[in-house]
Amino acid sequence: MSSSKEPARSTLRVENFGPIAEATVELRPFTVFVGASNTGKSYLAILLYALHQFFGEWTSAEGRVPPSLLRRPLGNSTRNASTAQLRAARNWLQTLAVGRRESVVDVAVPDDIATLVRPILEDVGDLAPFLDSEVKRCFGVAEARSLIRQSSTKAARIAVRRQVGNAAEEQLSYDFTIAQQQSHLTASIPTDLPLRVQNGSRYFLRFARRILNDFDVGSRNTLAGLLADLIVPNTVGEMDRPIHYLPADRAGVMHAHRVVVSSLIGRASRAGFEVESPLPALSGVLADFLEQLISLDDGKRRRGASERLAKRLEAEVLGGAITNRKSAVGYPSFHYRPAQWENELPLMNTSSMVSELAPVVLYLRHVVRPGNVLIIEEPESHLHPAMQVSFTRLLAAVVQSGVRVVVTTHSEWVLETLANLVRLSEVSKQNRGKMAGGELALTPDQVGAWLFEQKQRPKGSVVKEIPLDFSRGTFPAGFSDITEQLYNDWAGIANLVAEQDA
Repeated sequence: MSSSKEPARSTLRVENFGPIAEATVELRPFTVFVGASNTGKSYLAILLYALHQFFGEWTSAEGRVPPSLLRRPLGNSTRNASTAQLRAARNWLQTLAVGRRESVVDVAVPDDIATLVRPILEDVGDLAPFLDSEVKRCFGVAEARSLIRQSSTKAARIAVRRQVGNAAEEQLSYDFTIAQQQSHLTASIPTDLPLRVQNGSRYFLRFARRILNDFDVGSRNTLAGLLADLIVPNTVGEMDRPIHYLPADRAGVMHAHRVVVSSLIGRASRAGFEVESPLPALSGVLADFLEQLISLDDGKRRRGASERLAKRLEAEVLGGAITNRKSAVGYPSFHYRPAQWENELPLMNTSSMVSELAPVVLYLRHVVRPGNVLIIEEPESHLHPAMQVSFTRLLAAVVQSGVRVVVTTHSEWVLETLANLVRLSEVSKQNRGKMAGGELALTPDQVGAWLFEQKQRPKGSVVKEIPLDFSRGTFPAGFSDITEQLYNDWAGIANLVAEQDA
């Protein structure tokens, strides 16, 4: 689901989680995590994925029965509501649901109904086990407490916050704590925050109509759940967006997906007969990636900007087309046809660059739509610097199409390309035409680069924003220090050679 009105931007605050000691990251349309290995870039990206999965499912994703109606115990939520309040809420909900064919977008909730719903929105403690489970699934761990920073005796704390007023304390927040014994979830919603229905899906409205037709005042929990599910998306903001994750080892998965899936099916068929499998369980992000690959159907391509971007990636970077066809039993096979060739190559017989970028083409073509979030780990993998620049520019075009992008990277070429795109936003559209590719630019508030630095106190990585350095033309992440050190080493070697030859 996407809204026509951009919500207040979300900030993710993390303490004592994995390798991360402290992190506060404002999520922007193009968000970049950069830093040395083992500093927590992937940890934060996977956590972001888990949060989207939790909040997005909770808020009635398109095509799903609202989970709150199935699992949220709302017995006390409307106990003090009067019959008149419940009937007013029912009548207002009917005006949204009955006879409407399109999604509900940006509708204010009447004050008396907001008063009824607000306690429900803050009563989230019972949902802690579900978020705990989603975090464990996405990371592929048995216990969430194993994700607490090793050197810390404190709990891991995760907070999703949105500024909703001018004062610092006017923040809407969801706070999740992972402790040694138990996880906890709390919510804080400012009393003066106007509640709105930002994006109620057509599926949800059809479901609501069926419920309301048989509704009586005694069905107060059902009514409370319907109201909460409509209003929650506007409280969680962009965390409600569907999200997709392309892991760092996607090329290997593309080559070996048949073997991996066959192994998983074999293990499932032997369930109950093996005491312990020697094969490790897949993390949730990798399992979801495999599931998406298997379900792709080349006959069902998305039209519009995403398809155009997929073709552009094929033409400008890959130099050929990616295809996928399903066998008689419904299993996909992936191929690459270089430009000007008549025959296709199996993907496993192509270069690492093609295998790395093939999933991006497929996701743009079949999966990702405007309003979604796309996480790509190490987009520079196996790419020549020139191709890194071209691919980063294409990701900027993806952002302009309405998709939010998060990348983890070690590449100075990615950062310098983004810096150029931001600086170009200062040039008028007329003058941009004087530069090749000048039609593409991103404003400063669209891009955020965040540096993960290892610290001794507190032991772990600390994450801070990297401001754009206009004198260097990049988001400085320490790459120039390495270049300077290598040059100094070269000069030192030259001096030794000169002394030796003297």
